[in-house]
Amino acid sequence: MRAYGIRDVIGPVMVGPSSSHTAGALRIALMTRRLLGAEPVEATFTLYGSFAHTYQGHGTDRALVAGLLGLAPDDLKVRDSFALAEEAGMAFSFVPDETTKTEHPNTVNIRVRDAAGTVTEVRGESIGGGAAQITAINGVQVMLTGEYHSLVVKQKDVRGVLAFIAACVAEMEVNIATTKLFRERKGDVAFTVMETDDPIPDAIAQMLTANPKILQVRIVPSDRSSEALAPVSELEAEEEGFCPTGFGAHLTAEQAELLFSSLDFHTGAELLAFAEKEGLPISDAICRRERAMLASLGITVDDTHRYLGEALKVMRDSATGPLTHPEKSMGGLIGGEAQKLWAEIQAGRGFGDTLSVRAVMYAQAVLETNATMGRIVAAPTAGSAGVVPAVLLALQDVYGFTDEKLGRGLANAGAIGMLIMKNATVSGAEGGCQAEVGAASAMAASAAVELMGGTPRQCLEAAAIAIAGLLGLVCDPIRGLVEAPCQKRNATGAANALAAAQLALADIDSYVGFDETVAALYAVGRSLPFELRESALGGLAATPTACALCHACAPGQQPCD
Repeated sequence: MRAYGIRDVIGPVMVGPSSSHTAGALRIALMTRRLLGAEPVEATFTLYGSFAHTYQGHGTDRALVAGLLGLAPDDLKVRDSFALAEEAGMAFSFVPDETTKTEHPNTVNIRVRDAAGTVTEVRGESIGGGAAQITAINGVQVMLTGEYHSLVVKQKDVRGVLAFIAACVAEMEVNIATTKLFRERKGDVAFTVMETDDPIPDAIAQMLTANPKILQVRIVPSDRSSEALAPVSELEAEEEGFCPTGFGAHLTAEQAELLFSSLDFHTGAELLAFAEKEGLPISDAICRRERAMLASLGITVDDTHRYLGEALKVMRDSATGPLTHPEKSMGGLIGGEAQKLWAEIQAGRGFGDTLSVRAVMYAQAVLETNATMGRIVAAPTAGSAGVVPAVLLALQDVYGFTDEKLGRGLANAGAIGMLIMKNATVSGAEGGCQAEVGAASAMAASAAVELMGGTPRQCLEAAAIAIAGLLGLVCDPIRGLVEAPCQKRNATGAANALAAAQLALADIDSYVGFDETVAALYAVGRSLPFELRESALGGLAATPTACALCHACAPGQQPCD
């Protein structure tokens, strides 16, 4: 997979309620659709692990259908995908398999019959934060991430075919990023997955299929190219007034790769050393890395500033809409909480300082938007999407920070989230709620420190303190919904972030340090039993009250215990 960028942490922009169970699931189905030769007419989704237990509450079912229909992760029509499938004449069914063990807890098999009568079977995994990968096509183990433009070729496993494919791609002046050959047995059917930096022209398919040893060709465009806020081209940049990447714009591909490798921070210690050496805040340090990464990918225009500005707009809408226009959530467990807090603040009855009360209110609101399948920004996940905007918007309300300053806060938060994603996990199904809300709280704490004039060292200390405050937090969504206790935990994460930031600004250190704290988060997450990792089988989800709600709202569902 390509290196993480800021958009992978502050993003994707998506409809709720879950980045891994909604956006990630949709991406699996969308990649599957691109592997088909005709429109899908019938699909069976077999769900494993966490998917099997929570697919209805997390909107996984709607997302999978939406992906096969070709909808994007931020399309509000995702919530209506069942009706859209009926209109399109696509039949579908879901088979939850709660007993088969899979390598990843968010796994689905998709068996599709298309309009030409061809049956395609795909296995996919949603790996957290909205990212996904295809691990098998028609029983052959592959690896397809959707991050690059990809050419997927089904072929006879004989000498010379791979060289022929590469020659055709080179003839069309498409730059190859990676090439992998997958097969079950020598001399049988094989798949070549070729990832490219450039879009793949349709003419390549015609060139390849002229060879009788090529059985099938599919072009899978990059997920990045389908996002509403994908990097702009040089022509678009000129029209819209964006600036080139600066030092990256004039480098050769080899020079850009070397530059990026020197700035691709693997630990907090590396990030801190660079920031202190260059005299930069973390937001500037990570943006230098972003420019180098884009240059290494051949992207000569850096519109990160625009992206963060657009993300902030979506965050603000998701945090303020429910204050005046609350809606009941899909599962019916939440809705209207933020408006109640807003009324308390307006009446002067807010408990504690204004900053904390506003942060709690905004966190509640974002989760309400999320739970109605509204548009939010995963930061780093949908289940923890309320924490970062809550802290930033509350700081803006109290201290008057400009949107430009909040954009810097988002970049800082992205740096912290990126390091956690690299060295641990932000997936509740892998590491519990400590990996989602805990990571978001660390991101918000670090951003708050920078906004308040703190040093890069204090930012990392704040992030470590925030993680430590929520270490061991389990993921136990009632009825498998990203509603309760998720909404309240986002509020806790926001308050925890402000406390951690205040401690760090007072030069109170974390003792253990950021990198070791992240390692501890990962170790604790791996030690949590499956029941406490987004399965809805343990913790609050297994209490008598929760189980009663489960039976009342979902007749026929297996008991939580």
